[in-house]
Amino acid sequence: MEALERLSSHLETRLVDLKDARAQGVKIVGYPPGGFLPEELVLAAGAIPLCLARGGDHAPVELAGRYICRWIDTFWRAQIGYGTSDDDPLYSLLDLLAVPITDNHVRAMSDVLSYHTDINVYPFGVPHMKEESAFDYYLDGIHSLRTWLEELTGSEITDSALRQAISQCNRERELFSRISLLRQRKALPINSRDYVALHHGSLIADKEFMISLLESALADLERQSPEPANGPRLLLTGSTMAAGDYTILDLIEEAGGVVVIEEFAEGLRPYWATVPEEGDPVRALAEAYFSRRVPPAWFRPATEMRRSLLKLARDFSVSGVVWYALMYRESYEVESHIVREMLRQEAGLPMLSLHSDYAPADTGQMRTRLESFIQSITG
Repeated sequence: MEALERLSSHLETRLVDLKDARAQGVKIVGYPPGGFLPEELVLAAGAIPLCLARGGDHAPVELAGRYICRWIDTFWRAQIGYGTSDDDPLYSLLDLLAVPITDNHVRAMSDVLSYHTDINVYPFGVPHMKEESAFDYYLDGIHSLRTWLEELTGSEITDSALRQAISQCNRERELFSRISLLRQRKALPINSRDYVALHHGSLIADKEFMISLLESALADLERQSPEPANGPRLLLTGSTMAAGDYTILDLIEEAGGVVVIEEFAEGLRPYWATVPEEGDPVRALAEAYFSRRVPPAWFRPATEMRRSLLKLARDFSVSGVVWYALMYRESYEVESHIVREMLRQEAGLPMLSLHSDYAPADTGQMRTRLESFIQSITG
């Protein structure tokens, strides 16, 4: 795929470009995946946003054992390992790490990096319910982040700059949405591995470059006439799809399955909803990133997330669901049982639950279970 080749070339020089920009006084603002940090605020401040979504390697997970107990979610232990290693290329660039605190796993990462490293950490809370008071709390956190970014960069975040950034990010979200919707067809113009790679590349790529790349990719994909994919169509969902954690995608393909839609609150850029470009831009951001988005599994009640999964399963004509969660994320473990019954009762769809600790030993049992699951669907 030409777009992925261009993206790979861009990312090969991205680190050098970021170092050069920082040397010229541009601030680098990192944030973890989860969809609660409005990139538009960072862009409007004249800084560069970097989403720290790397994962899949067990070595940093082991390294985190020096600082935290093992009962923390695998992805967040990996971030502790990367952040404390002193040689991670992205963490070492940060002028600020803005951390939306969504649960205890994220808080553990924030606290460890704040205490054990020189990283400038700015945490702010994310409520677990979509109530008016919860929205006001999140909105206040966004306003505080705006002030913090202005002090960091020395630049005022104006409403006009915010609207320009919103328009830019809306275009990126729209392109991801349109590319994803192409997979509703029987013949898939893009496979899951490539689509996920586009998402992960966008988390650190230059924004204008990424938009241009997605525009050309969409045009190319719309012109294609691919052959229908063989194998049952699957929805892949769960806790976190980290950049580099592609074993699950490879195993599904090897087992004969075809992932046609993914839903992960962490690791994939939220792209189904855009931000209104009229009115108070900060309030518009808070409404889009908190009130109007499909919430993760740790929201209560989780009805909205469950209904969204059911709608995706129907819209993309899937024959089964693979729930891929990382170890010790208790909210997703509880939710998986509820979703399994909902899918069975309301759509007649089977669901397979898999767990990973980024350990090589996980691969064998995942492969065996996936093969059995695919065979049970195909008969």
